Amino acid sequence: MIQKKICMLGTFAVGKTSLVRRFVESIYSDKYHTTVGVKIDKKTVKVGNEEVMLLLWDIQGEEKAQDLRKSYLRGAAGYLLVADGTRRDTLYTALTIQTRAQDTVGAAPFILLINKSDLVDQWQLEERELDALADRGWHVIKTSAKSGTSVEEAFLSLAKRMLEV
Repeated sequence: MIQKKICMLGTFAVGKTSLVRRFVESIYSDKYHTTVGVKIDKKTVKVGNEEVMLLLWDIQGEEKAQDLRKSYLRGAAGYLLVADGTRRDTLYTALTIQTRAQDTVGAAPFILLINKSDLVDQWQLEERELDALADRGWHVIKTSAKSGTSVEEAFLSLAKRMLEV
């Protein structure tokens, strides 16, 4: 069986832990718990004919991108960069985090998740901002840990991209 390490990156309270819980345990909780350090979960998925064990490193949210601990990123085969659609500043922090992550893990596959799609009427992000990232070659998926929208798709899409590398 193939093992792949995935890091969950983004500022605090964007939904990294909720996305992991939705993917691994199929549950969602409204209670907010700050991740301290890193929490590791795993889930085995099937990608084509391959069984892949995903090691999910849920890394604490960082107020500033420079706070990202590069030691957590070492060995990552890919990462999910998470922003909160209801908080524009989380996208800008995610962009800076992506640069730092790329400096550490190189051109590892990643996907930008714009979380909280269940609250789209409260979003501060505009479609043109997301289109501009897509034009740069970024894969962007709108997710909701609460409803489960596109969560499975996001993790499986990243797993497939990691196997293609």
